[in-house]
Amino acid sequence: MADKQKLIVSFAPFWHNGSRVTDRSLQILLAASPAAFFGIYRFGISALGVLALAVSSAVLWELAFTRVAKRPVSVGDGTAAVIGLLFGMMLPATLPWWAVITGTFLAIVVARQIYGGIGANPFNPAAVAVAILMLAWKQRMDIDSALVNYVFDFPAAFPLGAVKAFGTGAIKELSLIDLFMGRQVGGIGTICGAALSAGGIYLVLRGVIRWEIPVSFLAGAAATAGVFHAVDPLRFASPAFHLLTGFTLFGAFFLATEDASSPVNFIPMLIYGAVIGAIVVFIRNIGVFAEGLVFALLVGNLIQPLLDKIRPKALGKVE
Repeated sequence: MADKQKLIVSFAPFWHNGSRVTDRSLQILLAASPAAFFGIYRFGISALGVLALAVSSAVLWELAFTRVAKRPVSVGDGTAAVIGLLFGMMLPATLPWWAVITGTFLAIVVARQIYGGIGANPFNPAAVAVAILMLAWKQRMDIDSALVNYVFDFPAAFPLGAVKAFGTGAIKELSLIDLFMGRQVGGIGTICGAALSAGGIYLVLRGVIRWEIPVSFLAGAAATAGVFHAVDPLRFASPAFHLLTGFTLFGAFFLATEDASSPVNFIPMLIYGAVIGAIVVFIRNIGVFAEGLVFALLVGNLIQPLLDKIRPKALGKVE
């Protein structure tokens, strides 16, 4: 009788190029660090406390859930630290500790681990957490209310909030160069366009993220803002202003490009980025919130499975 051999098979890809999730996480942490450090410089020790608590609590939630659920411990891959840092960078520097911990619980447990962990989340975890906090504690997440006791050497009103309340006349003192260099208020790690752009370009050049989503995202936001500005320049800000304020650059490079919740093919990525960019401007101009990126991103995540059905034509032909 012939000996029976056991065949062992596995899921694709069958050829590994040597890249690791840990390496990708380290690259993202490195790319986001300049913007985070600038936020600490601008907002002081309270910003450092928020970021440190966000990262550490995200890692602890990940460790606790994997222990309770009896899953392999995954904190070593660095993804929980990335989620915690990105979440913390969108927060006001004065957010209470209990709100930070609640947010990381929402990001790690509710938005990620419940769906199966790394690679299985349909929505960006950091965006889910910030969106829920904005709906639950709108006053505490409001930049102007949170930073009312800070003293800056430049106009200290949240630029998007000023435009929404008073029109473009409220931002005449702000130059685009000042905005790009971080002379504005906002989330801890989202105010310095120069640092965010440098980090995003670094990720593109290293192959950590694809260029299609950031470019189409910024193009969609700029085009939509241009239409609004052309209709009523006294009420709606220019495209450049929208690109350099709020979460725009941060979202384009660090949020919309998250692997699990974004498309994988060329055309879907372009549509995905453009749709999110357009919705961001719509929410800012005619919505309730001055900053609507997290909500626009969640809409993009929602349509991502439909976009992924747009696939390139298969090679070969039918005889």
